[in-house]
Amino acid sequence: MKPYNESQTKKEQVEEMFDNIAPTYDKLNHIMSLNIDRIWRRRVMRIVRRAKAHKIMDVATGTGDLAIAMAKRVDRTQILGIDLSEEMLAVARQKILKQGLEERIMIEKGDAENLDMVATDSIDAATVAFGVRNFENMERGLSEIRRTLKPGGKLVVLEFSMPKNRLIRWIYSQYAHRLLPRIGAAVSKDRQAYTYLPDSVEEFPSPERFCEILQGVGFSNVKRRSQSFGIAYIYEATK
Repeated sequence: MKPYNESQTKKEQVEEMFDNIAPTYDKLNHIMSLNIDRIWRRRVMRIVRRAKAHKIMDVATGTGDLAIAMAKRVDRTQILGIDLSEEMLAVARQKILKQGLEERIMIEKGDAENLDMVATDSIDAATVAFGVRNFENMERGLSEIRRTLKPGGKLVVLEFSMPKNRLIRWIYSQYAHRLLPRIGAAVSKDRQAYTYLPDSVEEFPSPERFCEILQGVGFSNVKRRSQSFGIAYIYEATK
């Protein structure tokens, strides 16, 4: 990751980056994914619904898309959305108010690696959509999420991946490194952010390795499901 400021930690860089792109994040996210990200989030939501989770924590909630989808489609839920970026959370709060979901979703600024505001063994399910690769210490963040889950509680992670098929991988790489930064720069005026995002995908562990990391911090019944030719994966794990 090329830093905004070399004196900053990765966590500080990520917070600043998402603060900068928050006003245009939703628009760019849907345009550049051709709305496929909506389909992936619905699949995550269905997993959570099958788990019959009522207390849900959405880590790296961003502008709240997944939290809102779960509040609307999973019965009798209370959702806590946590994110480092106050500007992203400001957008989330506006969307939650507009949808009339302020009694179902609580938003707090927080760090996945230090969830002191959440009691141990108190959450039925935790979700992270496109946020794990931004953790400064992945194992610590996943361990902290596991701590908050009740025994038998489920973690569901949606994250980008590099496709294994050579042709799909080449097409994706060309798009991510050539077209994506240009679109990001034109709409958000922050080319650096949309250079970091594809770089962070390439640096993320392989699906096999990420499953090993989940098992290494204490999760069991770890599963992975490829999405859209391996462009993304949905991971499930149980405490």
